[in-house]
Amino acid sequence: MMVLILERVPAALRGELTRWLLEPKAGVFVGRVSAMVRDRLWEKTCRQAAGGGCVMIHASNTEQGFQIRSWGRTARVIENYEGLLLVRMP
Repeated sequence: MMVLILERVPAALRGELTRWLLEPKAGVFVGRVSAMVRDRLWEKTCRQAAGGGCVMIHASNTEQGFQIRSWGRTARVIENYEGLLLVRMP
């Protein structure tokens, strides 16, 4: 399972992501894809974000049970505190 949150990105990118993921709320995508597809979607999203920002949360074999990736300018910052991922609001 993965969640992809987009902020201030082109509408074309959001439309393209709906081919693989569901968009229950504007800019929030969820779905279950393979690791290869997940990584390719992440690369595509980062390339086409055009000054926006994106955050991806996906299941992983970590202490918390998930991994977070962040790219660009987002409203919240992901901090790694001794192996735990925390969210900081600037």
